[in-house]
Amino acid sequence: MTALEVEGTEQAESLRLRTAPDGRLIAYTARGPLPVRVRQCFPWSEPYRHLSIRDAEDKEVALVEDPKSLGGESRAALERALAEAGFVLEVTRVVSIDEEVEIRQWDVETRHGPRSFQTHLDDWPRSLPGGGLLIRDVGGDLYRLMVGELDKASKELLWAFVD
Repeated sequence: MTALEVEGTEQAESLRLRTAPDGRLIAYTARGPLPVRVRQCFPWSEPYRHLSIRDAEDKEVALVEDPKSLGGESRAALERALAEAGFVLEVTRVVSIDEEVEIRQWDVETRHGPRSFQTHLDDWPRSLPGGGLLIRDVGGDLYRLMVGELDKASKELLWAFVD
């Protein structure tokens, strides 16, 4: 089987996913239809495997190890949701990192323009294979920093996060 059993969650065999007319991802489980979102789990090197399907309260409804285990329509809906949720912004320059009460404020430049985002102080960037860092902000957006490609000022701002 390709789904891990998690207490209180559905198995992938019984999980049906569809895209609602308004674009939301809907899981049809034994409990009935439920609006859900996709959260990518570790390892970051396999971002399209080990997918947590979560409800509005951020409780896991199902854990899908491999989307190929789902039926065609469910897999297509999941892939559509992943394409929307899995967008990773590539940081080209770090402008500033300020610590406030329980929040770290980041100002960066990305390939898509300047961005500001926040992380919790206890949320540290994750190391990626190949030397980069991955940051998830409080809203769930992902930012990738290829430290070796950043300018000297950016690297100096990141010194606390890099081994």
